[in-house]
Amino acid sequence: MKAAGTGSAPPVAAPPGLPREVYVLSVVGGCVMLGLGLVLPVLPVYAATFGAGPTRIGLLVALFAMMRLATSPFCGRLAVRFGERRVLVAGLMLCALSSALTAFAGSYGQLLVFRALGGAGSVLFSVSALAMLLAIAPPDQRGRASAVFEAGFLLGGICGPALGGLLALVALSTPFVAYAALLLGAAVLTLAVLDTGRSTGAALGRTVVDLPVLLRDRRYLVACLAALAQGWVLFGLRSALVPVVVVAWLRDVAWVGWAFTISAAVQALLIVPAGRVVDRAGRPPAMIAGTGVAAAAITALVFVDRYAWLVALLCVYAAGSALLNAAPAALVGDVVAGRAGSGVAAFSMCTDVGAVVGPVVVGFVAERVSVPAAFASGAALLVVALVASCTLTPLHPAEGVDR
Repeated sequence: MKAAGTGSAPPVAAPPGLPREVYVLSVVGGCVMLGLGLVLPVLPVYAATFGAGPTRIGLLVALFAMMRLATSPFCGRLAVRFGERRVLVAGLMLCALSSALTAFAGSYGQLLVFRALGGAGSVLFSVSALAMLLAIAPPDQRGRASAVFEAGFLLGGICGPALGGLLALVALSTPFVAYAALLLGAAVLTLAVLDTGRSTGAALGRTVVDLPVLLRDRRYLVACLAALAQGWVLFGLRSALVPVVVVAWLRDVAWVGWAFTISAAVQALLIVPAGRVVDRAGRPPAMIAGTGVAAAAITALVFVDRYAWLVALLCVYAAGSALLNAAPAALVGDVVAGRAGSGVAAFSMCTDVGAVVGPVVVGFVAERVSVPAAFASGAALLVVALVASCTLTPLHPAEGVDR
């Protein structure tokens, strides 16, 4: 054994690992997104068997996001009263019930009701899981924790659609049954593994922070603005407009799937390193880099007329999106500082607002003005988020709104 002498380097402690609950929540989120990916490609075809045309199918798809938005304001109160863990499990069970009932629906009207139940259960799960994650993760690991949590969703989203197509070969109702089984498994995992003492929310004495207090904190407002921009671009531009552009170029919808799969794979590879950047470089630099890269990629799409360039720019956007999946959530965690309340629910609502309003506005602009103008709307929102991010003052991650 070598004795420590003059000039010998002191031992360097390895950085502590993330709490076990972070990985459990990531696995649960992956199960949820995998199941959602199973049913999304099948849902329009399934609805058509009940005589639904394009308009009614569009309503069925939009209803999920609309119910998430309508239910979000109640999530904070429920978590304060019952604890995030119980609300999370209730959300999973409600989604499982929704999917199982959908598999045996007898009419389009029943599909609407069951889909609405799924939207309500989805937001109960997602808000409670994120609130629990931010409460459990240490301040200097919130970026990594948020990234690991999002990685579960990304991997589930990548694998789900392909598996859903295979299951649909058995019967159109099979993916919905499989989704219900996945959700039940996720609920059992949550009850069996998550530490009740660390994840029951305000029921164990955590203080409650009111939303008006959060709205006076610039960090919280910037995080919400970034979430709104993300929802707008992901669901309004990428999901609603890019497929139309690709089909107009190549007249083959399969190329849309390849573009989305490649960009999703890039984001999945970068999400965990992005979380480390958020923790090591700080929230403001990560927010500036994320919004800047994303805004540049979406702006460049205005001038693109080739499929290869579109895929490349979607991959660049994925790199910025990886930072934006981790940094705003970590910023909200710093502001809330482990306290309960409606802060996480309102933050989640911003993404849902972008997901509901974005596709409508983007479609209107593309139809009445031009497709480049529609892309520019998303780029403009990201630029606003970039400018707002530049106003952030670097603070220690542990500092909350009351310090």
